[in-house]
Amino acid sequence: MSAAALLFADVVLIVVLARLCGALAVRLAQPAVVGEIVAGILLGPTMLHGELARTLIPTEVRPALGALAGIGVALFMFAIGLEVDHGRTGGMRAAVSVALTATALPLLLGGGLGLLLAGRYHPREPMGFVLFLAVALSVTAFPVLARILTDHAMQHTRLGTLALAAASIADVVAWSLLILVVTVVNPSGASPWRLLLLAPYAAVLLAARPLLRRLLWDARQPHRDRFAVVFVGALASGGITELLGQHFIFGAFVFGLLLPRDDPEGCAEIAHFAKRMGGLLLPVYFVVAGLQVDLSSIDGNGAGVLALILVVAVSGKIGGGFLGARLAGLRNRQAWGMGALMNTRGLTELIILTTGRQLGLLDGELYSLMVVMAVVTTAMTGPLLSLTRPIDIPSSPAADTDFLPAERKSTHTG
Repeated sequence: MSAAALLFADVVLIVVLARLCGALAVRLAQPAVVGEIVAGILLGPTMLHGELARTLIPTEVRPALGALAGIGVALFMFAIGLEVDHGRTGGMRAAVSVALTATALPLLLGGGLGLLLAGRYHPREPMGFVLFLAVALSVTAFPVLARILTDHAMQHTRLGTLALAAASIADVVAWSLLILVVTVVNPSGASPWRLLLLAPYAAVLLAARPLLRRLLWDARQPHRDRFAVVFVGALASGGITELLGQHFIFGAFVFGLLLPRDDPEGCAEIAHFAKRMGGLLLPVYFVVAGLQVDLSSIDGNGAGVLALILVVAVSGKIGGGFLGARLAGLRNRQAWGMGALMNTRGLTELIILTTGRQLGLLDGELYSLMVVMAVVTTAMTGPLLSLTRPIDIPSSPAADTDFLPAERKSTHTG
């Protein structure tokens, strides 16, 4: 079979299997991304000691699959950056409170876990390992969170909108911290002068906003040209940051973050296009990531490390989300719901873990354990939310009295 035919066959196999596993996950009241990640693991070396992976996805086709996966992730990260609501996240003190505590506590606990595990998994360069593990455990997956809220009809409730705003802030913080970690580790041997060019590059993007505004929102420009602009821009920005010694996901994300927002409906259309295009290729990303997950070799010690990772991951995000929500004035039940939502990881976590694997900060065993953690914490969000949400979802501020703190509730209800 020719290389092209083999590539096409593998893409068909991956997309079909991912769709089937995603549909099964939805039937089990889970986000589709859980099933899609599991599909990647099933095609990896966990099954039949790697024979299945070597037979279905030979080594020679994997670089091409990796390139396709990279395009999908770049478009996805561009859409995430574009969907960050600058006005909403900047003006909500409650969202900032939740985002900071739901990031700070996992960072501290993750750093402590990193110190504990550094001797076993990364004794030669413990600083980069500790910093990376702290960031990896502080992540909240904004897109998966949005999907879970939609599935529970909570996207327009006050708790839902607050959770989305907090998650978008936490996402920006997490990606910024990951840039710092990549700079500290500097695995590609990037010269310091190249790293110094990151700030001028961001300034160039800002200076290009008038040109982008004309290309995107000028009424004389055909709508189809918008998609070409964002497609080329996201990939070019990712390629530039890769050349500057950073990961391409940062360039794609920043390009979306700085894109002019003159037409909200147009922005939503562009984000939808990027997600649809990226979504077709994301299952390839899951499989490429799953090819590095080998759970067959996990022994009792590995299971103990997994249990410790889960305890730190869950307690850090749920505890941080709960504390931030209480400081913001939410009652206990909603604060626990906020903690459950902040514990969502999914695709964002997988992108960060794959970055850590590429940096050499995670070996095969720890990478596998962290992927399992990402799947488990995402899968538990829906059931936890069902236990903590109010019986009746409020549809108006007047009905949302259970959201308010006790000292304000009596005043609100008159």
